[in-house]
Formats: sequence, C-alpha cells, structure tokens
Amino acid sequence: MRTTMQDDITLQLKAVQQASREIITLTDEAINSLLLDLARKIPDHEEAILEANQKDLDRMDPADPMFDRLLLNPARLQAIAGDIRNVASLPSPLERLLEERTLANGLGLKKVTVPIGVIGIIYEARPNVTFDVFALCLKSGNATVLKGGSDAMHSNIAIAELIHTVLKERGINPDTLYLLPAEREAAAVMLNAVGYIDMIIPRGSQKLIDFVRNNAKVPVIETGAGIVHTYFDKSGELELGKPIIFNAKTRRPSVCNALDTLVIHHDRLSDLAALVEPLQEKQVVLFADAAAFEALKGSYPESLLNRAEPEHFGTEFLSLKMSVKTVASLDEALEHIARYSSRHSEAIIASDPEATATFLKRVDAAVVYANTSTAFTDGAQFGLGAEIGISTQKLHARGPMALNELTTYKWIIEGNGQTRPA
Repeated sequence: MRTTMQDDITLQLKAVQQASREIITLTDEAINSLLLDLARKIPDHEEAILEANQKDLDRMDPADPMFDRLLLNPARLQAIAGDIRNVASLPSPLERLLEERTLANGLGLKKVTVPIGVIGIIYEARPNVTFDVFALCLKSGNATVLKGGSDAMHSNIAIAELIHTVLKERGINPDTLYLLPAEREAAAVMLNAVGYIDMIIPRGSQKLIDFVRNNAKVPVIETGAGIVHTYFDKSGELELGKPIIFNAKTRRPSVCNALDTLVIHHDRLSDLAALVEPLQEKQVVLFADAAAFEALKGSYPESLLNRAEPEHFGTEFLSLKMSVKTVASLDEALEHIARYSSRHSEAIIASDPEATATFLKRVDAAVVYANTSTAFTDGAQFGLGAEIGISTQKLHARGPMALNELTTYKWIIEGNGQTRPA
C-alpha cells in the first residue's frame, strides 16, 4: 500500500474527529432543518445522481444479485427522501435521562445518552446506504466515515457531493461526512484507525463481514448477512402460508431479510406443491431435499426444480432461488435452523400455540416471527426511521439499528465540595 494514501486518509480522519466535536453542539432543530433541506434537494439533483448510478450499473451484469441493490431510480430516490424526513421527525436520541439518583453523601448522579463519536460504515453495492447512514449519524450527533464498494463508486461520490453542499450551505463542517477512496487499500486504513474511528459497522455479504471482523482493530458490530428460514409446521394453515412464503422470497430477493430455506414438516408434504405454487410466477428456482423433490415432481416446473446438495442449506441466495428441507418434528426444524441460521430473521407458520411459543422461545435470532413474512425486518417498518443495519450479534445492539443504537451514555456527577475519605 502506498504510504501517501495512508497519510492522506489519516489526515482526513483527524478532520472528521474534529468535526465530531463540533456537531455535538448542534441543536436538534438545526439537525432536523438540515435533513429536511437534504430531502428537498434530492429531486433537484436526481438527474446527476441517476447519471452517476448508470455509470455503475453499466459495469455490472444485470444477472448479478447485487444489481438490484445497486439500482437507483426516481421511485427509490423518492423513498430515500421520505426516509430522511422520517428520521428528522423522530425524537432526538441524545441527552435522554436513563438514570438519576442522589447518593448518601449528597452527590447527584445522572446517566445520559451521548453520541458514540465517529462511526465508520463499510458496505458494498448499496448507494442508498450513503444517504441513510448520514441521516442517522447526524441525527444522533455522530460524524461518519464511509467506505463504499467500487461497484457503487460513481453513485456514492454524487450523493456525498450533494450532502457536502447542504452541509456547507448550513455552515456545518463538511468533514462531518467523509467518503473514503474506493480502492481496497483504503479499507485497511479504516479498519486500523484506532483513535480516529470509534465503531465500524460492515453492511454486505458474509464474506465482507468476516473480513472486517477478522482484520479490524476498531470495535465492530456485525450486520447484514441473513440466512433466513421459514418453518411450516404440521399445524400450519395452507392459505395463510402461501402469501407469506411468496412475499418473504420474492418481494426483494436481494435483501438480507429475504427467505432462503423453507423448512416443512413431513406430515404436510402433500400440501407442499400448493404452498410453493405462487413462486412459479416469479420463476423461483427450488433446491429440494429427497422427500420434498418427490412431493414436487410433476407439479412444480421441471426447469425450476432441482435436487438439493449440501451447499444449498446455509446459503444466502440473494436471488430468486430457495432450498426446501423436510423435517419430522419441530425439534428437528429447530436443530436445522440452529445449525444454518445467521441469527438474522427466522419464522414459523403454525396454528398450534404450543408449537409457536416453543419456536419463538428457542430460536436464537435477532428477529423471530410467527405467521408473517420475514420481509418486515427493517428499521422503517419497526417505526425506527431508516436503519443503519441489522445487527446479528448480541452485544450493544441486536436487530434493526437506528438512532438509539447509535448512542452510548456517560455519567454526570454534581457535587458541592464532597471529597472521598482515604
């Protein structure tokens, strides 16, 4: 790696750190006003953003599962602007009083929420993340360091330029947002930026998350990769299950909450063909185990039906592909999910309350569903505004990470001359 790149990035990170100390003085009203201004300006800059996005799309195969994540269009930009407005409308997560008491010696203790400081995001071909992360970080008083993938380089640059323009117009330090160079070498500097970046959140494939976890010296929160199951219990209602499975698999197959494996009780194999019949409309390719394959043979299109291999379980497809696993019991379903789950989102379709309760209690995942689609794992759907990611770990944050998860706390102690005895 060229020393000059490391030096240049380190110098910029110092500027971001300085900006983080400045933005903590901003009022919530000033932050909300800036975010609303940014949302208003997105339509005015739509042409430039979409032109930049097209340059990125031209370099990617439309068959690549990442293509849909990379794609921007007027409707998606309108939705992004709406998400930014939602963030502006939310209560500030800062200076919330978490705890307060007075000690016997008269010292007053308060525990209040404060920004984390500088948050780094490393992500792949999802330019909407550039908008989402900036809005959430600014609202929570944090400066932002972004490392996007080269696939979205032109899109990210165009979006960052718009954000910098709005910051400057508002008299706010533009170093509040820093977009790292697209080169891979820049990621190494970011992951080792101890003292400059307080926390890094990877958003993308399991490969990216593993790379960040294994190489970062800065604290990391794991997010993103979703190996998602839906278990159709022997008590499941067929007409309830059909639209749930269709929605979970086909709504947006390239996102992390999309269904990857349908687990079905052996006693319901006679209903399997009807259960997955709607998937034919979207040309979903199935990889079925031996029992499921026999149940589907002759009913599901031959061109879309394949025998499952071991690698088809525990795979995040990110496309219109899905595996099918047959189990003899709820316990076997739970064992299969425990073995292959990424602890993101898991679901059961059942009318038996005991089976449902057992599933909800025993499944170890950030979000566990009963009789609904896993597509709802989303910060906006949870009423949190745009999310910064879906945490699949257990420390600090779990599930959709929004404003509250981008804060920490500090203790404030007030006295009137107390000293501690020797």
